[in-house]
Amino acid sequence: MRFISPKTDFAFKKIFASSEHPEILISFLNAMLYNGEPTIQELEIIDPYSAGSVTGLKDTYLDVKAKITGNKTVIVEMQVLNVAAFEKRVVYNAAKTYSTQLKAGEGYLKLNPVIALTITDFILFENTEKLISNFEFTETEEKFVYPNCELKLVFVELPKFKKELNELENLPEKWIYFMKNAPSLEAVPDTLGSVEEINTALGIANRANLTLDELNDVDKREMFIQDQLGSVMKGIEIGIQQGIEQGIQQGIEQGIEQGIEQGIQQGIEQGIEQGIERGKIEGEIGLIMRQIVRRVGDVTVEVQTRIQGLSAEQLDDLGEALLDFRSQEDLIAWLESGG
Repeated sequence: MRFISPKTDFAFKKIFASSEHPEILISFLNAMLYNGEPTIQELEIIDPYSAGSVTGLKDTYLDVKAKITGNKTVIVEMQVLNVAAFEKRVVYNAAKTYSTQLKAGEGYLKLNPVIALTITDFILFENTEKLISNFEFTETEEKFVYPNCELKLVFVELPKFKKELNELENLPEKWIYFMKNAPSLEAVPDTLGSVEEINTALGIANRANLTLDELNDVDKREMFIQDQLGSVMKGIEIGIQQGIEQGIQQGIEQGIEQGIEQGIQQGIEQGIEQGIERGKIEGEIGLIMRQIVRRVGDVTVEVQTRIQGLSAEQLDDLGEALLDFRSQEDLIAWLESGG
């Protein structure tokens, strides 16, 4: 028995946005948002998963959206890669979901609270060991909460979870273990199977229950993520080397006036930081160029030059869009539209 990883956008939506099994999302949200308490009794999944409806690697940054008890809206995202400006994107999605509730002419009383739940496969907050972090508007000195708690951000950082299967004690821990370790399971363990909703989720995640098209979709997404991770690691490696070399040179030049020893150290630190950032971009450009060649064939030098001039955010958008390209004309049209 083998299970797909719930960390890909396709699998996450298939498992948690199933209109046939809303109890899965209810249990998961109660675990992540309310420490396992049955606060959410019912919900309405907005744009639920249906076979064949997930096109491209990322139709939207929101994997699941639902209205829950208390007339609140929850938006859920599973993020594997720590991309540029990710923290800003989370806030933007929450604010956009909140503001777009109103139609033209409607008053603010119709606005309802929004909770943005983000699960990351990387450490986002280095300054704490806390696994689940909650953010809302509070007064900076006396720490009282802004009325009605209209916007709330909740983050779950999977790498911080270290417990083994026999150490799981409660519903949040069991769901997080499922998110992190489902692909390594060979059967449904009693610890997880005892939770009916997790048992159902594992049934959906069982590769034997997927169609051939769905299996191909899963494999394509997992390959894309591995390519992206490899690109980032290679970019960091190149960036560090370039940064050290540039940093030493800059440090020597600054050190003539400020002290050679201090200048070298500062130059190395600044150079490494600049080199890592540039290395990430160069690595991403290289990966995207290889994917473009596989997709639409060789492109002109002019097109290559335009791609090399894209920002990190534009490169991220192009990496997602290119899987829908069928010809070089699609690529050129995308570039002409500004991405």
